[in-house]
Amino acid sequence: MTNPTENQPRRKHFRKKNHQRRRPEHHSRQSAPNTDQQTWDISQFEVPEAEGQLRFHDFDLPAELMRAIQDSGFHYCTPIQAQSLQHTLLGKDLIGKAQTGTGKTAAFLISIMSYFLEEEAPGLQKNGAPRALIIAPTRELVMQIAKDAEQLNTYCKLNVVTIVGGIDYQRQREQLRGKIDIMVATPGRLIDFYQKRDLNLGEVEVLVLDEADRMLSMGFIPDVKRIIRATPRKEERQTFLFSATYPQDVENLASMWTLEPARIEIESEEQTNVNVEQHAYIVADSDKEKLLISLMRKEGWDRVIVFANRRDRVRDLCEQLTKANVSVAMLSGEVEQRKRISTLERFREGKIQVLVATDVAGRGIHIDDVSHVVNFTLPDDPEDYVHRIGRTGRAGSLGVSISFIGEEDAFVLPDIEEFIGRKIECQHPDMSLIDND
Repeated sequence: MTNPTENQPRRKHFRKKNHQRRRPEHHSRQSAPNTDQQTWDISQFEVPEAEGQLRFHDFDLPAELMRAIQDSGFHYCTPIQAQSLQHTLLGKDLIGKAQTGTGKTAAFLISIMSYFLEEEAPGLQKNGAPRALIIAPTRELVMQIAKDAEQLNTYCKLNVVTIVGGIDYQRQREQLRGKIDIMVATPGRLIDFYQKRDLNLGEVEVLVLDEADRMLSMGFIPDVKRIIRATPRKEERQTFLFSATYPQDVENLASMWTLEPARIEIESEEQTNVNVEQHAYIVADSDKEKLLISLMRKEGWDRVIVFANRRDRVRDLCEQLTKANVSVAMLSGEVEQRKRISTLERFREGKIQVLVATDVAGRGIHIDDVSHVVNFTLPDDPEDYVHRIGRTGRAGSLGVSISFIGEEDAFVLPDIEEFIGRKIECQHPDMSLIDND
């Protein structure tokens, strides 16, 4: 298969319009002396060509990055990775319409890291001045992006810094006193450091805005505008903007912040959730807890996320499951940030069987092998239903979504069905699952 970026122009530090650097015929950058790295070469990562699919090999990425890609278990590009890398590796701006779970995080990280490995940082790079700035709306999403970045950075030795609220301020401030290659941040804490002059955004070469629609709905856009005004002009940086939906307000922002961008659209999760079996039980609100516990015991569910709409409901449900000797933890806005991070890690490691959460965990959280998602209460926003069930059935595996339809849930079910374009078959549960006292 022809290299998609062969003999094409590529970006240069502080990219100027119509002035992009050429891709070298071979990578001239040498890794720092590393005995372990010298024992590995691309011949140890064999991926056969496949019709209709692009491999990471087809982009001639740096060896350090390819080794991390191999460690991550990646072989063929997802659609968003294949489409976006063909543009971003050439230095172009990008607007992508894509949900979480499509591989977009790896797409922009691979592009950034490939660029930085091929073109060294400017000699006068200041401390506290990131070369790449990635902005995301929530702490959970920032931590997930940073986790993915660290995995891809295993052999690249770039400096990745995370800036979020709810974590020790002084410790994060210390990170800003050195060189920064990649910064991943939420808008609030980022602008706080910028206003106190702990952060210099004047050397940003690559800017990524992830989940732009959610930043808009959460009221972050004024802060984001201030941040972007502090970076170089759009003619002098590369900009990626990703959004799950594309209302006119996002279109307006994209036109302001990008320069002649490539545009790609990946089918939404309501179309890609073919790997998720969707079921619903008609059940009285007072019987939902009994039904949940009985189903888990009878079916032997091992890794489950249960969603409820309110913090108090999450708290009460967590207490009831604990009394029933279920290994459970809660994830909501009232849980302190460090505990939320440790809870997610324990859940990933299988030390917790059930995670009870509000929609704070519904977007941007990637946890492998979630067998079941339970909508203890249906969300008011149909799009949140799609994000919830998208936590299972990922990466080609099969998953199951079960919704409990109580008195109030019945009112929002038709809107959800209209949004996803299909009926959700409802049934009454076997009463033995409820009358089990």
